[in-house]
Amino acid sequence: MALPLPDPSEQKYSDTLKVTIYEQITRSGGWISFADYMETVLYTPGLGYYSGGTAKFGMEGDFVTAPEISPLFGETLARYAAHILKPVKQGSILELGAGSGKLAVDLLRALEQLDCLPQHYYILDLSADLQQRQRTTIDQRIPHLASRVSWLSALPEQFEGLILANEVLDAMPVHLAVWQNGSIAERGITWRDQRLAWQDRLLTEGDELYNIAQQLPPADLPSPHPYLSEVSLANRHFIRSLATLLQRGAILLVDYGFGQSEYYHPQRHQGTLMCHYRHHAHDDPFFLPGLQDITSHTDFSAVAQAALDSGLQLGGYTTQAHFLINCGITDLLARTPADQMGNYLPLVSQVQRLISPAEMGELFKVMALSKNIDSDTAAYGFIRGDLRRLL
Repeated sequence: MALPLPDPSEQKYSDTLKVTIYEQITRSGGWISFADYMETVLYTPGLGYYSGGTAKFGMEGDFVTAPEISPLFGETLARYAAHILKPVKQGSILELGAGSGKLAVDLLRALEQLDCLPQHYYILDLSADLQQRQRTTIDQRIPHLASRVSWLSALPEQFEGLILANEVLDAMPVHLAVWQNGSIAERGITWRDQRLAWQDRLLTEGDELYNIAQQLPPADLPSPHPYLSEVSLANRHFIRSLATLLQRGAILLVDYGFGQSEYYHPQRHQGTLMCHYRHHAHDDPFFLPGLQDITSHTDFSAVAQAALDSGLQLGGYTTQAHFLINCGITDLLARTPADQMGNYLPLVSQVQRLISPAEMGELFKVMALSKNIDSDTAAYGFIRGDLRRLL
């Protein structure tokens, strides 16, 4: 598949980042982990994909997220947020990785209508470019609520309310593990013949990645053929951090991914790594560093285990379709009369994209984690339908 070519200024931007990667490899003795590479190409200040000024979300960017598809996504999530905020007096919302700011706008509008506005709406986003875009979106669309919104540079020490992460886990750096003939190697990156190249290094007992990888399903496969997949240490560390700071409330995670048995299915021996460039999906992470997104599906079993080990409770885990239906997205759709075709049909199309198994409904999952709140409150949105197994 031929991918679109960048213009000269974009190519120069990517080439500059490639020099940074080369220097990083050289300083590290000729090899870096894929997690280090992913961290560099996505988050290097001023050069990384999420830290630069290129468009990322929507039709003018590289991919479309659920909040960009329909305001009904945020309005539906607001119903879950209201269930969490009401029993948590003085509760706030913390959105991690707020994208264009569209979800914050839709949530706050809907919560205002539900008479359940949070005390504060905090946004933690490492991209200065995206922060500015979020400020503009919020100031233009909900100026009367803008004073409730503030931006953080790091996770707070303590928090009560709802922590929301929509398509955050998939963008965290992952390590690549290779299982073969009873051994486990880490696939990293070197510089060979003036270009980036793969290189495997054998892992040994005692290494954190090895200790986790040896307990995963591929370690039991007898095949002499290599099995390649991702292991996210960052996801595990992230959940532990959230568990520490959350005093009372819930964490809502929305992302694409699987439970462990499906994630590491024998037929998925090439892993789940995916790149996005101008609405083209492909599997070459070396293509135009800094100009494309790199993601990995989420291992929700690993997320749940890290949460339980850290003192959180599992409120529920299901598909995005079932969660949105349980929270009333079809009721929200029904507010628009069907005979108003100009308004109704676009909303129907949007809802179809959000809940159809052929679109986002099946691949995307929703997980709720809670602490010091009633279990039934955290389970709102998971009471009916396809409640997924995590093992």
